[in-house]
Amino acid sequence: MEELATQVLLLTASTVRLATPLVLCAMAGLFAERSGVVDIGLEGKMLGAAFAAAAAAAVSGSAWVGLVAAIAVSWSLAMLHGFASITHKGDQVVSGMAINIAVAGLGPVLADAWFRQAGRVPVSGEDARFLPIELPFAEAARSIPLIGPFYAEVVSDHNLLVYVAAVSIPIVAWVVYRTRFGLRLRAVGENPSAVDTAGISVDGMRYRALMVTGLLAGIAGAYLSIAQGAGFTRDMSAGRGYLALAALIFGKWRPVPAVLACLLFAFADAVQARLQGVELPLIGEIPTQAIQALPYLLTILLLAGFVGRAVAPRAIGQPYVKER
Repeated sequence: MEELATQVLLLTASTVRLATPLVLCAMAGLFAERSGVVDIGLEGKMLGAAFAAAAAAAVSGSAWVGLVAAIAVSWSLAMLHGFASITHKGDQVVSGMAINIAVAGLGPVLADAWFRQAGRVPVSGEDARFLPIELPFAEAARSIPLIGPFYAEVVSDHNLLVYVAAVSIPIVAWVVYRTRFGLRLRAVGENPSAVDTAGISVDGMRYRALMVTGLLAGIAGAYLSIAQGAGFTRDMSAGRGYLALAALIFGKWRPVPAVLACLLFAFADAVQARLQGVELPLIGEIPTQAIQALPYLLTILLLAGFVGRAVAPRAIGQPYVKER
């Protein structure tokens, strides 16, 4: 029984770690899509940020420099998306996919040219990564039934960016639903003409939303390469940007339901990692490829059959042309 409880706690802790980039990316996409801008490019922003974080941390030896570089690259890609889809009224899906494709190819090429590691950027040294933090009284609390082990295994011993992701959830909810900026953000995504009539710049609001998107997606990318991992590898985002977008749709563009969807996808990812090589009764060993596809199959099943009618912001994907 004690061993089972330990395994449950370890699985929960792994779920929290795997959910962190999904949560950050989903919160990033929430701002863009609530403003009426489709952001398929979340994957590219996160991957570009992961490369920038690893490269900057490897050269400088500082994780903080890597984080700043990640945010700068992701923010720049968000502004590029805005320039194409807001200023020039281009197709938002095409712009986002162009960013994804460009970053997926450019990252490994630059990594190979600069570091000569076959498209990888290794990061070594304690200062170059965000290491796990042991919270106060974590070891002493282990002796307390139920609460102690949960605090020591699940709450404590995560790196700084995990706690940043956790804090971002109530902050995003508060900003979107309790501030003037959030009210205008939602209005721009629903009825940009009314916002324009009130004297508020639609393009300006959408650019501000993409600025926040770039910030959060940059932190998500930095987490992949200098917190959860120890360097950059080709396609290391592994579709997490698309999963975050699916979580956003599953959560109907609301912060808390989107986070719950992220936790569900992360739980499936944590389970598949533990099922590899395990022989199940009456079934035997499941092929590794089938197990690795579990989070993505779960995404398809949820969106196809269980999400219900997800009503997107009415103006999403529609470039706004000011009436003369």
